[in-house]
Amino acid sequence: MADLDFFIGDEALSRLRSSGLYTLRSPIHNGQVDDWDTMERFWQQCIFNYLRCNPEEHYFLLTDSPVSTPESRECTGEIMFETFNVPGLYISVQSVLSLSAGYAYLKSISDENSDPSSDMTGVVVDIGDGASHIVPVVNGYVIGSSIKSFPLSGSDVTQFVSQLLQERGELVPPEDSLDISRKVKEMYCYTCSDIVKEFKKHDKKPDKYIKHWSAIKPKTGVPYTIDIGYERFLGPEIFFKPEIYSADFATPLPQLIDRCVQSAPIDTRRALYKVLSLNSAGT
Repeated sequence: MADLDFFIGDEALSRLRSSGLYTLRSPIHNGQVDDWDTMERFWQQCIFNYLRCNPEEHYFLLTDSPVSTPESRECTGEIMFETFNVPGLYISVQSVLSLSAGYAYLKSISDENSDPSSDMTGVVVDIGDGASHIVPVVNGYVIGSSIKSFPLSGSDVTQFVSQLLQERGELVPPEDSLDISRKVKEMYCYTCSDIVKEFKKHDKKPDKYIKHWSAIKPKTGVPYTIDIGYERFLGPEIFFKPEIYSADFATPLPQLIDRCVQSAPIDTRRALYKVLSLNSAGT
């Protein structure tokens, strides 16, 4: 534990801005672990410093990407059993847990004697920070051949918001650009049904819809304020009109969901169309 001289998440970003002694690394890219040494240190920090528990005394439940390889799960099991000596480990697909949590709640308030796993069928749209997937689940089992990947994720929304602020001429400090864009995304962004109406609303009543963000430049200590306008609805709009952000992919998310259901076995399509679960923790 004496070697845990590193930080995670917001704490890592604040240390990076205030000191030049640290470098920023991410062990996961596009939903896949590509740096297992850093991932092992990440788990050490979570277990010992944040959870403050002895891993040898607890069973562990870990989530995994729906497109993860068997080798990736083997590496996860090897680290958890050989490094942390956990007595038991269960690795589940994120989409199945998302859908099961929703059904468990519905069953608990409707019929406590029924089995939620018998009806656990639906399409899960899993939008994370680095990867997005559309996963069909039938009776608790993932139809692997019908999983669709969406190339845009939460980090792309952050990048797009940052790009829009720069193009509009907002004076955002470069070292704080991504951090501010991420907070704008989390606090102010929303989806709209008609993008043209949203533009008209913002232009007609700017005092009502335009938000203001005030902060202090970390290096000079000078306060500054930026306006947050069209970015509020244009950021999430890349899921429905991806061409406004990238010319490499033009298939909107609803169309990809339809393709996912249509590629599933024909006897499961009606049930899949009935239930759509959105897991957007990383967005």
